[in-house]
Amino acid sequence: MISAVGRWDPGARTRLTQAAIKLYAERGFDETTVAEIAREAGLTERTFFRHFVDKREVLFSGAAHLQELMVGAVRNAPADAPPMDAVAAGVEAAATVLQDRNYSRMRQALIAKNPILQERELIKMASLAAAFADALRQRGVREPGASVTAEAGIAVFRISFERWVLGADQRDFLGLILETFEELKLSVSRR
Repeated sequence: MISAVGRWDPGARTRLTQAAIKLYAERGFDETTVAEIAREAGLTERTFFRHFVDKREVLFSGAAHLQELMVGAVRNAPADAPPMDAVAAGVEAAATVLQDRNYSRMRQALIAKNPILQERELIKMASLAAAFADALRQRGVREPGASVTAEAGIAVFRISFERWVLGADQRDFLGLILETFEELKLSVSRR
């Protein structure tokens, strides 16, 4: 257990996250309570709820920031960039944030074991695809091209992430993203 420190400590969110991940890994997500997380972090339940809406949010709290970063990269891609290149810029932006492979592996393992967390992850991916499509439409890409390109980009993101997290080799996430986009381009051009 982490020693008790003032609940207004600026490190409270980090301590709560670390405590939650530790307990989820040891006991399982469903078996872990907010009270146990707070106690493990040396904080109160009230402090937990100042930082997180619920115990699922510990695993998804960075989703809005990640989506903002990725969609911003799509919007800020060069004006003459083809739609797939704009989406590639968005997916590649994720590699600047998602760098802790051990945390990502642990998080993914927890999600894989829990249908409620899997559903939340799917909702997150659907939201990101919709935001990509919207950004492409703002760039002048018509439907169904905007939606198809956005979904293809999300597939590349998801597959690259899985390869990075589950893969035995130590290649970096960005390298896997670039390789997966190249595979997509090659498969589309083959006839």
